[in-house]
Amino acid sequence: MPALVDNLIGAKYNAPSVTPVVGLDFRCRSERATRFALRRGAGKAAAESHHHPTTRDAGVQATGERRDRHTMLSFWQDCSRLLERELTPQQFAAWIKPLKAINFDDETGDLRLGAPNRLKLDAVRAQFSTRIQAAVASVLRRPVNVVFEVEGDGRDEQPATREAAVAEAPELCAVTACSQNQERARLNPMLTFDNFVTGKANQLARAAAMQVTENPGGSYNPLFLYGGVGLGKTHLAHAVGNGVLPRRPNAKVRYIHAEQYVSDVVRAYQRKAFDDFKRYYHSLDLLLIDDIQFFAGKSRTQEEFFYAFEALVAGHKQIIITCDTYPKELKDIEDRLVSRFDSGLTVAIEPPELEMRVAILLKKAELEGSELQEDVAFFIAKNLRSNVRELEGALRKVLAFASFHARPITVELAREALKDLLQASTGQITVELIQRTVADYYKIKISDMYSKRRPTSIAAPRQVAMYLAKEFTQKSLPEIGELFGGRDHTTVLHAVRKIADVRAKDSELNHALHVLEQTLKG
Repeated sequence: MPALVDNLIGAKYNAPSVTPVVGLDFRCRSERATRFALRRGAGKAAAESHHHPTTRDAGVQATGERRDRHTMLSFWQDCSRLLERELTPQQFAAWIKPLKAINFDDETGDLRLGAPNRLKLDAVRAQFSTRIQAAVASVLRRPVNVVFEVEGDGRDEQPATREAAVAEAPELCAVTACSQNQERARLNPMLTFDNFVTGKANQLARAAAMQVTENPGGSYNPLFLYGGVGLGKTHLAHAVGNGVLPRRPNAKVRYIHAEQYVSDVVRAYQRKAFDDFKRYYHSLDLLLIDDIQFFAGKSRTQEEFFYAFEALVAGHKQIIITCDTYPKELKDIEDRLVSRFDSGLTVAIEPPELEMRVAILLKKAELEGSELQEDVAFFIAKNLRSNVRELEGALRKVLAFASFHARPITVELAREALKDLLQASTGQITVELIQRTVADYYKIKISDMYSKRRPTSIAAPRQVAMYLAKEFTQKSLPEIGELFGGRDHTTVLHAVRKIADVRAKDSELNHALHVLEQTLKG
C-alpha cells in the first residue's frame, strides 16, 4: 500500500510549476502538508510585519496560494481513492465525494473537511469518520485528527478552487440533489442496507426489499412487511428509499407514518384542498408508509389511500407498507384495502435468534465507536429477546454506565447496568403462560401439554410450546422437559429444531408462531 500511495501522490505533486521531486519521503510529504496552511499563515505574517508587498510579490504569493490549494485538492483526491476502494459506489457517491478539504494544520495534525449541509455532516461523522481518518493517516503517514464542518458560502475562494468546483459540478449537483431529496422524502440517511444486520429472522424481507430497490414498481408491488415492534420494518423501508435515490436522484420519494397520513387527510378536509392532496400523493414514485394499522376505523383516510394505492400501482410506482400484523388480521380496515395489501408480496419479520442478536449488538457497538466483547454481547442477547430496539437501548445503557464509572465493559458490569431491565424481563413470560396460550390457540386442553398422548393434533402444538419456551424463557432444556410431563431434554431439543426448520418452509406455521409471539409479548 505505501508504494501505491507514493505512486499516486508522486504523479500528482510533481507538476511542472513545482520543483521536481524524485521519490516522496515523509519529510517532503510533511512539508507539503505544512504548505496547506500557508493561505492563512502568509496573510497573517504580512499583517504582523507591516510588510507591504510589491505587485510582483503579490503575484508570486497569489500563485503560491493557488498552487497550495491545488496541492490540497490533489491530496484529498488521493485520500478519496483509498476510500473508494473500501466503500460501495453508492456510499462513496453519496457521502465521501461531496466532502472538500478546507485546511490542514501541520502542527496540530487537524484536517478540516467541509460537508455541503448538516444532513451530510451528521451522517459522515457518525458512519465514516474512522475510515476517513485512517485513509488520511495512510496518505500522510502520521496521526491525523479529522474535523468536520458545514462548508461556507465560498465567497473567499480563489479562482483555482472555483474552477475545480465547476469541473466537479455535475457529480456534486447529483449528490446534492440526492441529499435534498432525502430531506424532502423524510428519509433517515442512517438507515441503510449496509448497517442492517441480517439473519434467518429477516433475510427474506431484506432480499425482497433489495429487489424492490433494484426494480421499483416492477417487483413485489406492494411489498407488505409485518412483524412486532422494533424488528426492523421501518429500517428496511428507509433503506429502500435511501437505495433508490442515488440511482434515481429525481425520483419523488416519501416516507410517512400512517398517523401523519391521517393528519394530512384531516388538513386537506379542513382546507378543502383534496385536489392538492391527491395530486401530491398520486405523483409519487415511491411511497413508504409505516404502521398501516393506524388506519383502523378512519373511513375517509382509507378511501383516500385506496385511490392513491390504485393510482400508484396503475402507474407502476412502488408502494411499501409496514404493519404489526398479517393483512387479513387487520381490524376495522376495509376489505378492498386488505385484498390489495395481500396482492403483492407479504413478508414477516420475526424476532431475531440468539446469534443474530449478538451480531446486532456487536454492529451497534462498532457504530457507537466502542469495543464490545462477544461474551458481553452473548450475555445481553440471552437475557433480552423481544426486539432490536430493546437491544439497542440495553447496549446504550451499558456503554453509558461503563463511561460514567470509568470501568471496562465486562459481563459483571453489564449485569449491574441492566439489573432493573433483567428483573423485568425474566418475570415477563413463563412456561405456564406459553402452554396456556398455545393450548388456547390450537383449542386443546392444557393437560395435553403434559400428557403422554401423541396424536398429531396434540404433539404438534406441544412441540410449538417447547419451541416458544426455549425462545422466551431462561429455562434449560431439562427444565423445560420436566415442565412438559417429565420429558427428556433430547425430546425438547428435537422439538425446537424441528419447529425452527419447518417454520422457514411452512408459511402457515410461520404465521401461527407470529401470532403466538405477539400474543405472549402483548
